[in-house]
Amino acid sequence: MKIRTRLNLWYSAILCGVALTVIAAAVYHELVIEKRHHHHNDQDEAALDSSDLIEILTWTVTPAVVLGISGGWWLTRRALAPVTQLTETVEKIHEHNLREPLARSGNGDELDRLTDVFNSMTARLDGSFQRIREFTLHASHELKTPLTVLRGELEMALNEENSSPPQKERLISQIDEIERLTKIVDGLTLLMKADAGQIKLNHEPVRLDDLVRESYADAKILAQPHNIQISLIVCEEVVVSGDRHRLRQLLLNLTDNAVKYNQPNGMVNVSLRRIDEFAELKIENTGTRLAPELQSRVFERFFRGDSSHSNKIEGCGLGLSIAQWIVTAHAGSIQFISKPEELTTVVVRLAM
Repeated sequence: MKIRTRLNLWYSAILCGVALTVIAAAVYHELVIEKRHHHHNDQDEAALDSSDLIEILTWTVTPAVVLGISGGWWLTRRALAPVTQLTETVEKIHEHNLREPLARSGNGDELDRLTDVFNSMTARLDGSFQRIREFTLHASHELKTPLTVLRGELEMALNEENSSPPQKERLISQIDEIERLTKIVDGLTLLMKADAGQIKLNHEPVRLDDLVRESYADAKILAQPHNIQISLIVCEEVVVSGDRHRLRQLLLNLTDNAVKYNQPNGMVNVSLRRIDEFAELKIENTGTRLAPELQSRVFERFFRGDSSHSNKIEGCGLGLSIAQWIVTAHAGSIQFISKPEELTTVVVRLAM
Protein backbone atom coordinates (compact mmCIF):
# COMPACT_ATOMS: atom_id res chain seq x y z
CA MET A 1 0.00 0.00 0.00
CA LYS A 2 1.33 3.44 -0.93
CA ILE A 3 2.21 6.01 1.70
CA ARG A 4 -0.38 8.36 0.22
CA THR A 5 -3.12 5.77 0.69
CA ARG A 6 -2.05 4.99 4.27
CA LEU A 7 -1.96 8.69 5.17
CA ASN A 8 -5.42 9.20 3.69
CA LEU A 9 -6.81 6.28 5.68
CA TRP A 10 -5.21 7.42 8.93
CA TYR A 11 -6.31 11.01 8.37
CA SER A 12 -9.88 9.94 7.54
CA ALA A 13 -10.11 7.68 10.58
CA ILE A 14 -8.85 10.38 12.95
CA LEU A 15 -11.04 13.05 11.34
CA CYS A 16 -14.15 10.88 11.53
CA GLY A 17 -13.46 10.03 15.16
CA VAL A 18 -12.95 13.67 16.12
CA ALA A 19 -15.94 14.85 14.07
CA LEU A 20 -18.26 12.23 15.54
CA THR A 21 -17.13 13.04 19.07
CA VAL A 22 -17.66 16.78 18.62
CA ILE A 23 -21.01 16.35 16.89
CA ALA A 24 -22.20 13.79 19.44
CA ALA A 25 -21.24 16.14 22.25
CA ALA A 26 -23.04 19.03 20.58
CA VAL A 27 -26.16 16.97 19.95
CA TYR A 28 -26.17 15.63 23.50
CA HIS A 29 -25.84 19.15 24.86
CA GLU A 30 -28.68 20.49 22.71
CA LEU A 31 -31.13 17.62 22.96
CA VAL A 32 -30.51 16.38 26.49
CA ILE A 33 -28.93 18.94 28.74
CA GLU A 34 -30.82 21.93 27.33
CA LYS A 35 -34.14 20.07 27.33
CA ARG A 36 -33.62 19.04 30.97
CA HIS A 37 -32.78 22.63 31.82
CA HIS A 38 -36.07 23.82 30.34
CA HIS A 39 -38.04 20.78 31.59
CA HIS A 40 -40.19 22.78 34.00
CA ASN A 41 -41.42 25.04 31.20
CA ASP A 42 -42.34 22.46 28.58
CA GLN A 43 -43.14 18.84 29.52
CA ASP A 44 -43.77 17.81 25.87
CA GLU A 45 -40.12 18.35 24.92
CA ALA A 46 -38.73 16.13 27.69
CA ALA A 47 -38.50 12.98 25.55
CA LEU A 48 -35.64 12.67 23.06
CA ASP A 49 -36.89 12.47 19.49
CA SER A 50 -34.78 9.79 17.79
CA SER A 51 -35.80 10.91 14.30
CA ASP A 52 -34.50 14.41 15.00
CA LEU A 53 -31.25 12.93 16.26
CA ILE A 54 -30.76 10.84 13.10
CA GLU A 55 -31.58 13.83 10.90
CA ILE A 56 -29.10 16.03 12.73
CA LEU A 57 -26.37 13.40 12.51
CA THR A 58 -27.05 12.86 8.82
CA TRP A 59 -26.83 16.52 7.91
CA THR A 60 -23.78 17.17 10.03
CA VAL A 61 -21.65 14.01 10.07
CA THR A 62 -21.92 13.13 6.36
CA PRO A 63 -20.77 16.52 5.00
CA ALA A 64 -18.02 16.67 7.60
CA VAL A 65 -16.72 13.23 6.61
CA VAL A 66 -16.94 13.95 2.85
CA LEU A 67 -15.24 17.32 3.15
CA GLY A 68 -12.64 15.91 5.52
CA ILE A 69 -11.70 12.99 3.27
CA SER A 70 -11.63 15.18 0.14
CA GLY A 71 -9.58 17.82 1.85
CA GLY A 72 -7.25 15.21 3.33
CA TRP A 73 -6.75 13.59 -0.06
CA TRP A 74 -5.97 16.98 -1.66
CA LEU A 75 -3.60 18.00 1.12
CA THR A 76 -1.82 14.61 1.09
CA ARG A 77 -1.46 14.68 -2.68
CA ARG A 78 -0.09 18.21 -2.56
CA ALA A 79 2.28 17.39 0.29
CA LEU A 80 3.61 14.22 -1.38
CA ALA A 81 3.91 15.67 -4.91
CA PRO A 82 7.62 16.52 -4.36
CA VAL A 83 8.20 12.93 -3.20
CA THR A 84 6.58 11.58 -6.36
CA GLN A 85 8.63 13.94 -8.52
CA LEU A 86 11.83 12.97 -6.73
CA THR A 87 11.03 9.27 -7.14
CA GLU A 88 10.41 9.62 -10.88
CA THR A 89 13.68 11.54 -11.29
CA VAL A 90 15.72 9.00 -9.30
CA GLU A 91 14.25 6.13 -11.35
CA LYS A 92 15.86 7.66 -14.48
CA ILE A 93 19.36 7.59 -13.00
CA HIS A 94 21.82 5.21 -14.67
CA GLU A 95 25.58 4.94 -14.94
CA HIS A 96 25.78 7.36 -17.87
CA ASN A 97 23.97 10.33 -16.25
CA LEU A 98 25.38 10.18 -12.73
CA ARG A 99 26.98 13.58 -13.22
CA GLU A 100 23.61 15.28 -13.66
CA PRO A 101 22.53 16.53 -10.19
CA LEU A 102 18.94 16.35 -9.04
CA ALA A 103 17.17 19.70 -8.80
CA ARG A 104 16.87 20.96 -5.21
CA SER A 105 14.04 23.10 -3.85
CA GLY A 106 16.40 25.07 -1.62
CA ASN A 107 13.86 25.42 1.19
CA GLY A 108 15.88 23.28 3.58
CA ASP A 109 13.13 20.75 4.36
CA GLU A 110 13.54 16.98 4.64
CA LEU A 111 13.07 16.40 0.89
CA ASP A 112 15.62 19.05 0.01
CA ARG A 113 18.08 17.37 2.37
CA LEU A 114 17.25 13.95 0.88
CA THR A 115 17.91 15.34 -2.61
CA ASP A 116 21.29 16.60 -1.43
CA VAL A 117 22.06 13.13 -0.06
CA PHE A 118 21.13 11.57 -3.42
CA ASN A 119 23.38 14.04 -5.25
CA SER A 120 26.29 13.18 -2.95
CA MET A 121 25.68 9.47 -3.47
CA THR A 122 25.54 9.72 -7.28
CA ALA A 123 28.70 11.84 -7.24
CA ARG A 124 30.52 9.11 -5.29
CA LEU A 125 29.17 6.44 -7.65
CA ASP A 126 30.27 8.43 -10.68
CA GLY A 127 33.74 8.76 -9.20
CA SER A 128 33.89 5.01 -8.55
CA PHE A 129 32.75 4.17 -12.09
CA GLN A 130 35.25 6.64 -13.50
CA ARG A 131 38.13 5.10 -11.54
CA ILE A 132 37.09 1.60 -12.66
CA ARG A 133 37.01 2.72 -16.31
CA GLU A 134 40.38 4.42 -16.03
CA PHE A 135 41.94 1.40 -14.34
CA THR A 136 40.55 -1.02 -16.92
CA LEU A 137 41.57 1.22 -19.81
CA HIS A 138 45.11 1.71 -18.47
CA ALA A 139 45.49 -1.96 -17.60
CA SER A 140 44.30 -3.00 -21.07
CA HIS A 141 46.72 -0.57 -22.68
CA GLU A 142 49.65 -1.78 -20.57
CA LEU A 143 48.88 -5.43 -21.35
CA LYS A 144 49.07 -4.94 -25.11
CA THR A 145 52.86 -4.47 -25.25
CA PRO A 146 53.89 -7.59 -23.25
CA LEU A 147 51.35 -9.71 -25.14
CA THR A 148 52.76 -8.49 -28.47
CA VAL A 149 56.30 -9.24 -27.31
CA LEU A 150 55.36 -12.72 -26.06
CA ARG A 151 53.60 -13.55 -29.31
CA GLY A 152 56.59 -12.41 -31.35
CA GLU A 153 59.03 -14.46 -29.27
CA LEU A 154 56.84 -17.58 -29.47
CA GLU A 155 56.50 -17.23 -33.24
CA MET A 156 60.27 -16.91 -33.55
CA ALA A 157 60.73 -20.02 -31.43
CA LEU A 158 58.15 -21.84 -33.55
CA ASN A 159 60.14 -21.08 -36.71
CA GLU A 160 63.38 -22.49 -35.32
CA GLU A 161 64.45 -25.61 -37.15
CA ASN A 162 65.67 -27.48 -34.08
CA SER A 163 62.19 -27.43 -32.42
CA SER A 164 60.69 -30.89 -31.97
CA PRO A 165 57.04 -31.60 -32.90
CA PRO A 166 55.92 -31.68 -29.21
CA GLN A 167 57.62 -28.34 -28.62
CA LYS A 168 55.92 -26.85 -31.68
CA GLU A 169 52.53 -28.08 -30.45
CA ARG A 170 53.09 -26.40 -27.08
CA LEU A 171 54.20 -23.20 -28.81
CA ILE A 172 51.11 -23.20 -31.04
CA SER A 173 48.90 -23.71 -27.98
CA GLN A 174 50.59 -20.82 -26.19
CA ILE A 175 50.19 -18.57 -29.23
CA ASP A 176 46.48 -19.42 -29.32
CA GLU A 177 46.09 -18.47 -25.66
CA ILE A 178 47.95 -15.21 -26.21
CA GLU A 179 45.69 -14.46 -29.15
CA ARG A 180 42.67 -15.08 -26.93
CA LEU A 181 44.07 -12.74 -24.27
CA THR A 182 44.73 -10.14 -26.93
CA LYS A 183 41.11 -10.31 -28.08
CA ILE A 184 39.92 -9.84 -24.50
CA VAL A 185 42.22 -6.85 -24.03
CA ASP A 186 41.10 -5.31 -27.34
CA GLY A 187 37.43 -5.82 -26.43
CA LEU A 188 37.85 -4.26 -23.00
CA THR A 189 39.77 -1.34 -24.46
CA LEU A 190 37.02 -0.72 -27.00
CA LEU A 191 34.24 -0.84 -24.40
CA MET A 192 36.09 1.36 -21.93
CA LYS A 193 36.80 3.96 -24.61
CA ALA A 194 33.14 3.79 -25.64
CA ASP A 195 32.03 4.34 -22.03
CA ALA A 196 34.36 7.32 -21.78
CA GLY A 197 33.05 8.77 -25.05
CA GLN A 198 36.47 8.54 -26.70
CA ILE A 199 35.32 6.77 -29.86
CA LYS A 200 34.04 8.89 -32.71
CA LEU A 201 31.90 7.20 -35.33
CA ASN A 202 31.70 8.19 -38.95
CA HIS A 203 28.25 8.96 -40.32
CA GLU A 204 28.12 8.24 -44.01
CA PRO A 205 25.83 6.26 -46.32
CA VAL A 206 26.60 2.54 -46.00
CA ARG A 207 25.19 -0.26 -48.15
CA LEU A 208 24.21 -2.61 -45.34
CA ASP A 209 23.26 -5.37 -47.78
CA ASP A 210 26.85 -5.46 -49.08
CA LEU A 211 28.16 -5.90 -45.52
CA VAL A 212 25.61 -8.65 -44.88
CA ARG A 213 26.78 -10.57 -47.95
CA GLU A 214 30.41 -10.21 -46.84
CA SER A 215 29.64 -11.46 -43.33
CA TYR A 216 27.59 -14.31 -44.85
CA ALA A 217 30.64 -15.42 -46.84
CA ASP A 218 32.81 -15.23 -43.71
CA ALA A 219 30.26 -17.18 -41.68
CA LYS A 220 30.27 -20.00 -44.24
CA ILE A 221 34.02 -20.38 -43.74
CA LEU A 222 33.62 -20.38 -39.93
CA ALA A 223 30.82 -22.95 -40.13
CA GLN A 224 32.61 -25.52 -42.30
CA PRO A 225 34.52 -27.29 -39.49
CA HIS A 226 31.25 -27.82 -37.59
CA ASN A 227 29.17 -28.80 -40.62
CA ILE A 228 26.74 -25.94 -39.95
CA GLN A 229 24.57 -24.78 -42.82
CA ILE A 230 24.50 -21.00 -43.40
CA SER A 231 21.57 -19.59 -45.38
CA LEU A 232 21.00 -16.06 -46.62
CA ILE A 233 17.20 -16.05 -46.69
CA VAL A 234 16.71 -12.54 -48.05
CA CYS A 235 19.00 -9.55 -48.48
CA GLU A 236 17.18 -6.44 -49.67
CA GLU A 237 19.09 -3.36 -50.73
CA VAL A 238 19.38 -1.13 -47.69
CA VAL A 239 21.35 2.07 -47.12
CA VAL A 240 21.90 3.32 -43.58
CA SER A 241 23.88 6.21 -42.15
CA GLY A 242 26.71 4.99 -39.99
CA ASP A 243 30.26 3.80 -39.54
CA ARG A 244 31.10 1.08 -42.07
CA HIS A 245 33.90 -0.41 -39.96
CA ARG A 246 31.74 -0.68 -36.82
CA LEU A 247 28.75 -2.06 -38.71
CA ARG A 248 30.95 -4.73 -40.24
CA GLN A 249 32.26 -5.53 -36.77
CA LEU A 250 28.65 -5.83 -35.57
CA LEU A 251 27.81 -8.34 -38.30
CA LEU A 252 30.96 -10.38 -37.68
CA ASN A 253 30.25 -10.57 -33.94
CA LEU A 254 26.66 -11.69 -34.46
CA THR A 255 27.41 -14.30 -37.14
CA ASP A 256 30.41 -15.58 -35.17
CA ASN A 257 28.19 -16.03 -32.10
CA ALA A 258 25.51 -17.76 -34.16
CA VAL A 259 28.08 -20.29 -35.40
CA LYS A 260 30.02 -20.62 -32.15
CA TYR A 261 26.98 -21.23 -29.92
CA ASN A 262 25.33 -23.62 -32.33
CA GLN A 263 25.13 -27.39 -32.38
CA PRO A 264 26.93 -29.72 -34.81
CA ASN A 265 25.03 -30.10 -38.08
CA GLY A 266 22.92 -27.09 -37.14
CA MET A 267 21.94 -24.12 -39.22
CA VAL A 268 22.07 -20.33 -39.27
CA ASN A 269 19.58 -18.16 -41.15
CA VAL A 270 20.45 -14.56 -42.04
CA SER A 271 17.95 -12.07 -43.42
CA LEU A 272 17.92 -8.32 -44.11
CA ARG A 273 14.64 -6.57 -44.88
CA ARG A 274 13.29 -3.06 -45.25
CA ILE A 275 10.43 -2.55 -42.79
CA ASP A 276 8.87 0.92 -42.95
CA GLU A 277 11.76 3.31 -42.30
CA PHE A 278 13.98 0.71 -40.67
CA ALA A 279 16.44 -1.93 -41.78
CA GLU A 280 15.80 -5.16 -39.89
CA LEU A 281 18.61 -7.68 -39.62
CA LYS A 282 17.65 -11.08 -38.25
CA ILE A 283 20.09 -13.86 -37.43
CA GLU A 284 18.64 -17.21 -36.32
CA ASN A 285 20.45 -20.34 -35.19
CA THR A 286 19.72 -23.79 -33.81
CA GLY A 287 21.86 -23.34 -30.73
CA THR A 288 21.01 -24.30 -27.18
CA ARG A 289 18.02 -22.41 -25.80
CA LEU A 290 18.74 -19.94 -23.04
CA ALA A 291 16.63 -19.93 -19.87
CA PRO A 292 14.23 -16.94 -19.60
CA GLU A 293 15.90 -15.64 -16.44
CA LEU A 294 19.25 -15.47 -18.29
CA GLN A 295 18.08 -13.81 -21.49
CA SER A 296 18.09 -10.33 -19.95
CA ARG A 297 21.81 -10.76 -19.20
CA VAL A 298 23.09 -11.74 -22.63
CA PHE A 299 24.45 -8.24 -23.29
CA GLU A 300 26.36 -8.10 -20.00
CA ARG A 301 30.13 -8.12 -20.25
CA PHE A 302 31.72 -11.56 -19.80
CA PHE A 303 28.30 -13.23 -19.60
CA ARG A 304 28.43 -16.55 -21.43
CA GLY A 305 25.09 -18.21 -20.72
CA ASP A 306 25.05 -21.81 -19.58
CA SER A 307 28.41 -22.47 -17.93
CA SER A 308 28.08 -26.21 -18.53
CA HIS A 309 28.82 -25.80 -22.24
CA SER A 310 30.29 -22.28 -22.44
CA ASN A 311 33.63 -23.46 -21.07
CA LYS A 312 34.03 -25.67 -24.13
CA ILE A 313 33.54 -22.73 -26.49
CA GLU A 314 36.24 -20.23 -27.30
CA GLY A 315 35.34 -16.67 -26.49
CA CYS A 316 35.40 -14.09 -23.73
CA GLY A 317 31.77 -13.00 -23.46
CA LEU A 318 32.28 -9.51 -24.92
CA GLY A 319 30.88 -10.02 -28.42
CA LEU A 320 27.25 -9.17 -27.65
CA SER A 321 28.28 -6.29 -25.37
CA ILE A 322 30.24 -4.77 -28.25
CA ALA A 323 27.34 -5.46 -30.62
CA GLN A 324 24.92 -3.68 -28.29
CA TRP A 325 27.22 -0.66 -28.06
CA ILE A 326 27.53 -0.44 -31.86
CA VAL A 327 23.75 -0.65 -32.32
CA THR A 328 23.10 1.91 -29.58
CA ALA A 329 25.72 4.26 -31.05
CA HIS A 330 23.77 4.08 -34.33
CA ALA A 331 20.51 4.92 -32.51
CA GLY A 332 19.16 1.42 -33.20
CA SER A 333 17.80 -1.44 -31.13
CA ILE A 334 18.93 -5.02 -30.59
CA GLN A 335 16.86 -7.84 -29.18
CA PHE A 336 17.71 -11.39 -28.14
CA ILE A 337 14.93 -13.99 -28.37
CA SER A 338 15.25 -17.60 -27.22
CA LYS A 339 12.09 -19.69 -26.84
CA PRO A 340 11.56 -23.45 -26.49
CA GLU A 341 10.97 -25.27 -29.77
CA GLU A 342 12.01 -22.15 -31.72
CA LEU A 343 15.21 -20.81 -33.22
CA THR A 344 17.38 -18.53 -31.12
CA THR A 345 17.16 -15.13 -32.78
CA VAL A 346 18.94 -11.79 -32.62
CA VAL A 347 17.04 -8.90 -34.20
CA VAL A 348 18.71 -5.57 -35.04
CA ARG A 349 16.78 -2.55 -36.24
CA LEU A 350 18.56 0.49 -37.69
CA ALA A 351 17.02 3.65 -39.08
CA MET A 352 17.54 4.18 -42.81
